[in-house]
Amino acid sequence: MNIQFEQFKTVTTAFTLDINSWCIKDRQSWGIFCTEGDIGSRLGDLLCSKAGGPSPHLQISSGHIAQVSLAEQQRLLESELADDDTDFMDRLDTGSSVYELIYQQCHDESLALTLINDLDLSHLRESGFRVLSTGETRRLMLARALASKPALLVLDEPYAGLDTQHRQTLAGYLQQLANSVQMIVIISREEEMPDWIDNVAIFDQGKLEDTMPKRDWDNHPVIAQLKSLSQQRSQEMMALIQRHKHSSDFSDPVFQLTNGKVAYTDKTIFTEVNWRINKGEHWQVRGPNGCGKSTLLGLIFGDHPQCYSNNIQIFGKKRGSGETIWEIKKHIGLVSSALHLQYRVSCSALEVILSGFYDSIGLYQNPSKREVSIAREWLEILHMTDLSDTSFRELEYGQQRLLLIARAIVKQPAFLILDEPYQGLDFLGRKLVMNTLELIAEENLSQLLYVSHYQDDALKSIKNYLDFVPAKEHEGYKAVISQQS
Repeated sequence: MNIQFEQFKTVTTAFTLDINSWCIKDRQSWGIFCTEGDIGSRLGDLLCSKAGGPSPHLQISSGHIAQVSLAEQQRLLESELADDDTDFMDRLDTGSSVYELIYQQCHDESLALTLINDLDLSHLRESGFRVLSTGETRRLMLARALASKPALLVLDEPYAGLDTQHRQTLAGYLQQLANSVQMIVIISREEEMPDWIDNVAIFDQGKLEDTMPKRDWDNHPVIAQLKSLSQQRSQEMMALIQRHKHSSDFSDPVFQLTNGKVAYTDKTIFTEVNWRINKGEHWQVRGPNGCGKSTLLGLIFGDHPQCYSNNIQIFGKKRGSGETIWEIKKHIGLVSSALHLQYRVSCSALEVILSGFYDSIGLYQNPSKREVSIAREWLEILHMTDLSDTSFRELEYGQQRLLLIARAIVKQPAFLILDEPYQGLDFLGRKLVMNTLELIAEENLSQLLYVSHYQDDALKSIKNYLDFVPAKEHEGYKAVISQQS
């Protein structure tokens, strides 16, 4: 498929795409690296909507274009929620099954089953969309895109949310796929730029800055420049946190789970989890997709329905002893893919940060002048002051994620839960947040509970680990506790 951009520019309040001249030739695969700003889903939406349509600034030869992006995943969730039949059933509606969601794209049983097998979804064939883990959902989205038999596939952060094994498997799968499907791959981690890519395009704040053969990308100086800039911005963010810091005093344990178990009628997630977090400890939770990491975090935060059927102590109190969920949440800041998907209200960027003071999705109270002032300081640090009144849903996915991170930190919580916090962030945003979290941990401004599948994302200040490993057959996973000296 041939694509030609000439003097192309589209600008909205939240987004710019500015391409002076860019030619993507038939069968060429391109990698895109964004230094600051996220163009992945916007480019995918643009190409999918313009395919076959005439334009003096964008010419696309005929053929079907499909995309895989976090924004596309959000749209599918909203569609599934609109069809939720829980009120008319004697059980919870978990959404369309993996098989149904793939089959509806191709109406070809053989192709659907092949994709399910190739992308390690066989054991999830009849599972509903809304019970899938982040990594499982990402593999499903790729299967759906491929089921539509595209001539061109736009992959926005294809490895986001995948555990180490599935990232390695997917890298090999995409290399094979490149022989038959033309691809555009948008990445924010320089090490994930595929070797089979022909050319690389570098974008900065939505503007195409440079194009080059893949061999020239490997020694490009932009990465070193961005690391230096992120260090500077991290110091600015930390200074803001320091200006408004306060402390909360609790009895030990901060959290304790005794013989923890989460199981459903047809599936056990984990069993016999014994875990204690004491004051001053930072922890990382590790394990493969689907092992129960996000479920465990839901037990802590109080959002999982089985949190009251487990023996849990939090902030020195036994859960279910008369505390309200809001008394717990006011001491916890949370960033997760699940929260991002749930945050579908049409509040402004400023209101998203302000909602962190009230632990709400959306803002339903009148904030104080001090709270508004602090929220505006956060917008300035994130270089989003001009987007203060812009609706959250109109922003790029990466901008949304930065706001949700600010929302979690703004009230200076005693306990900061970070479940794959960098998902959807550009290179600069990821380094900025990672550096800031390291500083927060070093100075014990909050206790961190951290989930990331990337070894490179490990924080030096975290010395305590909970690893999920397979338990006995049909018993899901169990937890192994370790400490690093």
